[in-house]
Amino acid sequence: MNFSIGGAGNWGDSGPNNPGGHGNKGRKIYHRHTPYQITQLEAFFKECPHPDENQRRQLGRELGLDPKQIKFWFQNKRTQTKTQHERQDNAMLRAENERMQCENIAFREALKNLICPSCGGPPCGEQHLDRLHQENAQLKQEYERVSNILARCIGRPISELDSSADDPSSAGSPPSSSPGNSLNQGSTGSPISLDMDLGSAITVSDENMLPSLMGEVTDVEKDLMLVAANNAIDELLKLVRIEEPLWIKTEIGGGQFVLHRDSYEKLSPRANHFRSSSTRAEATKDSRMVWMNSMQLVDMFLDPVKWANLFPTIVRKAEILEVLDVGSSSANRSGALQLMYEEMHTLSPLVPPREFCFIRHCRQVDVGVWAIADVSFDSLRDNIPISRTWKFPSGCVIQEIPNGFSQVTWIEHVEVDDKTHTHRLYRELVSGNYLAYGAERWVVTLQRMCERLVFALDEYTPVEEAREVISSGDGRRSIMELANRMVRDFSEVLNMSGKEFPHLCEARNSGIRVSVRRNTEAGQPDGMVVTACTSLWLPVLHQTVFDFFTDARRRYQWDVLSNENPEHDEIARISNGTHPGNCIKIIREQPIIPDEKEMLILQETCTDALGSMLVYAPIDMPLINLCVRGTNTSLVPILPSGFMISGDATSSSSSSGGSLLTVAFQVLVCSNSAMRQLSVETVATINSLLSSTVEKIKDGLNCAGLD
Repeated sequence: MNFSIGGAGNWGDSGPNNPGGHGNKGRKIYHRHTPYQITQLEAFFKECPHPDENQRRQLGRELGLDPKQIKFWFQNKRTQTKTQHERQDNAMLRAENERMQCENIAFREALKNLICPSCGGPPCGEQHLDRLHQENAQLKQEYERVSNILARCIGRPISELDSSADDPSSAGSPPSSSPGNSLNQGSTGSPISLDMDLGSAITVSDENMLPSLMGEVTDVEKDLMLVAANNAIDELLKLVRIEEPLWIKTEIGGGQFVLHRDSYEKLSPRANHFRSSSTRAEATKDSRMVWMNSMQLVDMFLDPVKWANLFPTIVRKAEILEVLDVGSSSANRSGALQLMYEEMHTLSPLVPPREFCFIRHCRQVDVGVWAIADVSFDSLRDNIPISRTWKFPSGCVIQEIPNGFSQVTWIEHVEVDDKTHTHRLYRELVSGNYLAYGAERWVVTLQRMCERLVFALDEYTPVEEAREVISSGDGRRSIMELANRMVRDFSEVLNMSGKEFPHLCEARNSGIRVSVRRNTEAGQPDGMVVTACTSLWLPVLHQTVFDFFTDARRRYQWDVLSNENPEHDEIARISNGTHPGNCIKIIREQPIIPDEKEMLILQETCTDALGSMLVYAPIDMPLINLCVRGTNTSLVPILPSGFMISGDATSSSSSSGGSLLTVAFQVLVCSNSAMRQLSVETVATINSLLSSTVEKIKDGLNCAGLD
């Protein structure tokens, strides 16, 4: 006798030989099964609730059932088991809900009778609790804001300070050092060893990652940001197309365009974001032809790493906080929208850095014409608690022209609350003629760096310049990448804090600033690095100063590594621009003592209409050999020093005016004791090193009598 298995109270299809099967047009027939069959099926269900076809067929043969009956029994059993579990869960949840409701009622009754244990005041009701919750949330926000401010001031997160305070053993651990990573500013080829006694003249800093500046961006904020970005693009295009009376050409240098404020207010009226007597607006425009096509420029502008490498002397840090839109495609970035953070530096420690949080938007205006606009956004205002900066619609319009060139028109329009006031040496350069942060500096730097990138290609570098030392294109590019990182690291060094020393605080000198940091970053020597820096005014043109530094015959007059030894060889030279002063050199210093080890120096020099620069660093021969073979240079330790030269505010022509010179040295300090602050003797040593170099430079430029 065939049974249609269905468990207790279940239905199943009858077998093919059953009268109620196919002969009755598939009607469902209710059957009972034997206790033995139930037991066997229940036991098999516990082991395998989902049997396959072979298992069902085998089970049917053992129990005398049809495989289809087995299949429907298991389906019904699974449904029955699931229903039972859901009932149990619902019962438990109902019981838990009733318990919580009872506890809630009990808590509410208890709250009605609460009094203050200190003053015996009246009961605190729900309104009082809500107010306490609001105050608690406000205190948490204030704590996070102050923590971010302190973290930026001391250069490390508050959590790290707490952990270091809890673990006193970590405070005194000496820094590691490795052979070949030290920078010698003397003549012996070994690092300077200095005593580390307590003192108060030096600040210790530790670079860390950028803090988190943004929370999650809501959909409403994204929509508002897109509207602001599109408006910024539209305003940028208007500012580019309209000339007079919107833009006025000044007499500074070759003449730069400055925004006429009244005409702008008629075009785009807006309120100031900072209301203080130290607030000022800066708006300039400049246009130049650069040696790069439009698509390459767009790609570099939207990549923060490429962006920072493209402007190593302007952009200290760059980071994408969030990508809101990647653009039409990877090949066409029109429509790209991203939130960015940027920290700018320039020229000297006397010029305060600027920080911006802004929206960057890219749009293809026409065939071969792109617009990239930056604009600050209201919800980003509190993300940089220290900086008092605001970016009005700024950016550039890139128009591609034949032969791989582009015409770039740049507009830089910001509002700054300069509460700290820039040092008198650079005040006119920053806030008077806007050359320090203006559009001209951005475009001139872009023009020079694009030319440098083109010269990195094999066909643009004359083979005879590298002689036999650098024989491959990969080796040339490797050396150029290392030199670019050297320049970027040197520019970051200029953003230092310190203390002026009275014996050098002259009328035309800023005083020497000294700082020390514990360095653990890849690409720099491990240990304590001392930085000494000063800025001064010279009554000679910046090109004259640059010619003095690049004259190989006069190198011994300023290079402390040469120890006044005029003997040195230029073993390789790589041009990175059309100007003969834009080049990279590998120089071998001849030792004074015959048995002394030779020293190699990597040096890059560059000059443009606004200023010049010479950056150099000692490097070991094995590392140079790795570089010239095309090896990745990102981990090659290098510690740069050098000079930053710019025209002063009076340099309105090529034949008059003075220059501003910044001199910065870095020294790797080794000590087995805890190195937290430097002794007075160490400060005197570094002061003597830098001040003697400054005096030699003045003598070489016939400015020895300068006060």
